[in-house]
Amino acid sequence: KSYMKAIGKNIVITPIKENGVKTSGGLLLAEVNREDIRYRMGEVVTVGDAVTAIKKEDTIYYDRHAGFGIELEKQQYKVIKENDVVIIL
Repeated sequence: KSYMKAIGKNIVITPIKENGVKTSGGLLLAEVNREDIRYRMGEVVTVGDAVTAIKKEDTIYYDRHAGFGIELEKQQYKVIKENDVVIIL
């Protein structure tokens, strides 16, 4: 397994899939169809040396529009900035 290290204020996360939600009419909405939810959950894989409040293995909520995807060894990751994180659980 290769080693990766975020730099600066970058954070590499693994997005966590959340369960869908039923509408009042009984329709099950997948996570991608939920326009009412602005933030997504993720687990921190690595943080850059300029990141102060977040550490590896933290579970966070981040702005769903933030960052970009990256694939390494067939694993999907997302790279976001420290200021895209709104909550640490």
